[in-house]
Amino acid sequence: MKAVSAENWGMLMSEPINFHFDVDGENFSSAGEASVVVKKKLRQLGFPPDVIRRVSIAMYEGEINMVIHANGGDADVTVDDDFITIVLKDTGPGIPDVSLAMQEGYSTARESIRALGFGAGMGLPNMKKYTDSMEIDTTVGVGTTITMKIALNS
Repeated sequence: MKAVSAENWGMLMSEPINFHFDVDGENFSSAGEASVVVKKKLRQLGFPPDVIRRVSIAMYEGEINMVIHANGGDADVTVDDDFITIVLKDTGPGIPDVSLAMQEGYSTARESIRALGFGAGMGLPNMKKYTDSMEIDTTVGVGTTITMKIALNS
C-alpha cells in the first residue's frame, strides 16, 4: 500500500476505523501487545512514521500503567479524518493526585515492579508529551479513563 500523508488521509476515509483491546493486568509478558498491533495497522494504512511513533509511545505507556496499577483494562483506538483517539479505561484504584502523578519521576509502583524495570514515573508525562491533548478522568476507588488525541492535520 502506498503511504498516505496526514494531510490527505481525511480525503480517503469514509468512516472511522476502530480497534479494541483487553489489556491483561499483571501480565508483563503481554503488556504492550495492543500498541504493537496498532503500530502495525497504522503502518499498513500508510500513516507517517512520526504519527505512528507518537501513537505507539503514548499507547504503550498507558498499557504499562494499566498493568502496573490497575490490573488491566480496556484500550480503544479510533482513527478518523482529523485525529487518532486513544481511550484507556480501567477499574483500578484511581489517581489520588493527578498533578503529582504528572511529575516526571513520581511513581507509586511497588518495588517488585521497579525491579522488573517498570515504574520509573515517566508513563503519564510521556503520554502527554507525545499527544496533542490528554484528559484524565479519575475517581479514587473507581478507576481512571484517559483520552488522548493525536492530530492528523496539524
